[in-house]
Amino acid sequence: MLIVGRIIRPHGIRGEVVAELRTDDPQDRFVPGTVFTTDPVARGPLTLEYARQHTTAGKARLLLALEEVNDRDTADSLRGVFLGVEVEDLPEIDDPDEFHDHQLVGLAVMVDGEKIGEVSRVIHGPAHDQLVVRRPGTHDALVPFVAAIVPEVDVAGGKVVVTPPGGLFDL
Repeated sequence: MLIVGRIIRPHGIRGEVVAELRTDDPQDRFVPGTVFTTDPVARGPLTLEYARQHTTAGKARLLLALEEVNDRDTADSLRGVFLGVEVEDLPEIDDPDEFHDHQLVGLAVMVDGEKIGEVSRVIHGPAHDQLVVRRPGTHDALVPFVAAIVPEVDVAGGKVVVTPPGGLFDL
């Protein structure tokens, strides 16, 4: 499952919800009729009736109406639920420098030919993404996912090569 959004809170009394986007392609992911898998699984599946932009206080948000949600109480019970689409339903990415999160999670992280850990998740930030590197016996590290620090991603080979600046993996 690829996470494309997270329900933040209800909006109004008719069951709309405010969603946090987790995708670069909202116009492709939030199409009426889309059936989302959910995390936790017991809260879904959820079917998108419509999505619309809503701006308040200069901040744009995506509002969703879901066929299974008719009132504010039901919408409120969905706070924090992640919305996903099945990986098999995704189109291939044409750009060799772009990846879906699920393609990166689990890859070995290599520094100077030695495995130091593995990618446990991807954090999407405003400036750039970060790889969370789980390192056995020590703390997790955040690695900026930029070409200067991560020059090679080999999904087929199961690894990412990292050229860390000094101190990146220090406590």
